Amino acid sequence: MRVCILTVAVFMATCIPMSALCAENDPNERLNRLDAELSRQSETIREQQQTIDELKENSKTQNPTEAQTAEENAGKLTGLFGGSLMSNPYLSVVLDAKGYVSNLKNSTLQNRGVPGFTTEGRGLNNGFNLDGTELFVFAPVDPYFDLYANIPVNQDGATLEEAYFVTTSLPDGFQVKGGRFKSNSSRLNSQHPHAWDFADIPLPYKAFLGSEGIGGENGVQLTWLPPLPIYTLFGIEAFQGESNNLLFGKDDNLGPHAFSAFAKVSIDTSDNSTLYTGPFVLFGSTNTTAIPPANPTTGTTYGLRGDSSLYGMEAVWKWKSGNQGVTLQGEYLYLVQNGDFTATDQSGSAVSVNKLQRHQDGAYIQALYRQDRWRIGARYDRLELFDNTFKVDGIQQSFDGKPWRATGSLEFNPTEFSTIRAQFSHDLSARNGQVNNEGLLQFIFTIGAHPAHTF
Repeated sequence: MRVCILTVAVFMATCIPMSALCAENDPNERLNRLDAELSRQSETIREQQQTIDELKENSKTQNPTEAQTAEENAGKLTGLFGGSLMSNPYLSVVLDAKGYVSNLKNSTLQNRGVPGFTTEGRGLNNGFNLDGTELFVFAPVDPYFDLYANIPVNQDGATLEEAYFVTTSLPDGFQVKGGRFKSNSSRLNSQHPHAWDFADIPLPYKAFLGSEGIGGENGVQLTWLPPLPIYTLFGIEAFQGESNNLLFGKDDNLGPHAFSAFAKVSIDTSDNSTLYTGPFVLFGSTNTTAIPPANPTTGTTYGLRGDSSLYGMEAVWKWKSGNQGVTLQGEYLYLVQNGDFTATDQSGSAVSVNKLQRHQDGAYIQALYRQDRWRIGARYDRLELFDNTFKVDGIQQSFDGKPWRATGSLEFNPTEFSTIRAQFSHDLSARNGQVNNEGLLQFIFTIGAHPAHTF
């Protein structure tokens, strides 16, 4: 305001009284008076300019401009909440609790695998189940790296599921991830269980990868996002392969022995809808005893040492308009596995070594409709859709029935931080004709600054 007043004063001071000039008839006298007036006004302008400069300097000291602030803070790191990065990362906690009821006893559920695919049981007991509490930590390290960690805690203690860095400044659309992390080969596999659309993983994933897919694995990932008109992402991964006991398994004779490659494309199908799709492959060396169950009479166990390749194709279509939304999602998985199939007796001696050849497939499709805070969904899972080759020394092994499951869910989301989900499944995956009709009530609660989930 003071600057504006001074400016007006300068303007008024420059207005030489014309009546005084006109009153003088002598030209010389008029020139002398004019020189004197201009000299006086020049001195006034100089003094006023000095005052303005002093006001500007004081203004900079009391209220620094954005440019000054940026210059003063150049090279300094600021925290997410105004402090240092090291003391103020994003922190969040997710609680996943379930009430479960089944027509089968707990002992049956724990041993209820999928013959010819996996020996892994249901993993839930009748009654109350606490899958655990997950602690998420995230913060930028500096202008070049971000750091993430996920630490599940349950009644058995804490584990480090994920701890990895991600580059943020590589040129030409490249990015590197390293540490311990979930594979991004598929959208579903990269998600944590609390982000799934249903309370459990689809049957093909359980059969080929386990109940949480390719979980936290030590490794490295390279992705490339080329400058194309549509979103297109290419990626490759290399893992130690020790955490997934079904597809790869721990092998003391090998270093990294699990790998993946994938491509993803996202296309806007309308103003309100998007399609996300792409192929992927997981491949590497296998050393596992989790495929066929042990012989209950002789105690003989069976192990596979060989090579595995799991091919997949996924597609997700989302439509949203106002408070309504529809999501359609499906995947097809095809497994190729070959190697030495060894039978071992109770003393640990190899009884026989045969050649195993597996060509098996599976798929799921699901649909969900959202209205305001409510969402209803249905899913159908199926194994052995087109191929069921399980040969030991060229002899096809016989398994009864084709495993399948149908699931329905209804959920209510009071806010983005809480979910209450009721789910029912009719499960015929055990091949023996024994049905598992199960009901599940799930509660998911999140506190803290949890990062947003991807598409």
